[in-house]
Amino acid sequence: MATKKDLLGMMDVKEEIFVLLDRAKEIKAWQKQGQAHEILRGKTLGMIFEKASTRTRLSFEVGMTQLGGHAIYLSPKDMQMGRGETIADTGRVLSRFVDAIVYRAFDHRMVAELAANSSVPVINALDDKEHPCQIMADILTVMEHKGDPSKLKFAYVGDGNNVCNSLLLGCAMVGMNISVGCPEGYDPNGDILHQAKHIAGGMGSKVEVTRFPQTAVEYADVIYTDVWVSMGDEATAAKREKDLLPFQVNEALVASAKGNCIVMHCLPAHRGLEITDQVIDGPQSVVFDQAENRLHAQKAILERLIPH
Repeated sequence: MATKKDLLGMMDVKEEIFVLLDRAKEIKAWQKQGQAHEILRGKTLGMIFEKASTRTRLSFEVGMTQLGGHAIYLSPKDMQMGRGETIADTGRVLSRFVDAIVYRAFDHRMVAELAANSSVPVINALDDKEHPCQIMADILTVMEHKGDPSKLKFAYVGDGNNVCNSLLLGCAMVGMNISVGCPEGYDPNGDILHQAKHIAGGMGSKVEVTRFPQTAVEYADVIYTDVWVSMGDEATAAKREKDLLPFQVNEALVASAKGNCIVMHCLPAHRGLEITDQVIDGPQSVVFDQAENRLHAQKAILERLIPH
C-alpha cells in the first residue's frame, strides 16, 4: 500500500508544484469544455471547518462533485470534537469512513496532529501558519495572466499573515521574486522567511521584506493584499487598522508599480481598508479569476492525494 501524502503546508508540494499547476490547467480546460472528468468516482471527502468559509468550502465541495466524488461538511459544534473528543481520535475514526480530510483550524498544531493520526490524506484548508491551497490557486492565476513566473516580481502588501507565509514559499518555489511590504510587528513567520530565502537562492530569485509599501511594489508585476484583521484577531482590530493604513492598496500605490501589473486579493475583502473599491473593481484586478481558480487548483490537489 502506497504511503499516504498530506498537504499541511507549501513544503509538501515543493517537488511537484509545477506538475500540480499543469494538471490544474488541464482540469480547468476540461471543465470549461464540459468534458466529464470523474476521476474520483465513489470517493468521499470529509471537511472539518473550525472557521467560517466561502471559497474554500464551496470549491472543495463542488470540486469533489465534478470529480465524481462526494464531500461531507463537518462542523466541530455538531461533532464529538465539540464535546471533548480528541483530534487524534477524530482522525482515527474519520479515516475509517472517508478517503481524505480537509481541515480548517485555528491552530496549525491541530492540523499536524490530525494528520499524524489519520490513515488518509489530510489537507490544510487554512490555519494560523499557512494557507497552501490558496497559494496554488494564486500562482495558477499569475501564470495565466503573466506567463513565466521566473520573470516576474510579486509584491505582497499588508499583514504578514498565514497567506503571506505560504506566498513566500510558493513564489520561491517557482522562481518568482517576492517583496513583502509590512510595518514593524507584522512580519511573516521568521522560520518560513528564512526557508523561502534559501529556496529562492537555489532558483535564482529574491525574497525581501521592507517597511515601505512603495518600495515593495516598485517594478512589480503583481500586487497582492489580504485582510488586516484575520479570524481570531478581532480584539486588536482598531490598532491593526491604524498600523496598516499606510499599506492600503489604493490607486496611488498601484501607480507605483508597473503600468500593466495585476492586483490580487484572496477574499473576503474589507473594502475601504486593505483595498479600495476603485482598485478591486478596476481593470487591473483579477481577484475573481483568482477565486475561481481555487476550484481548479484544489481538484488537482485532490486527484494527486486521494488514491484511485
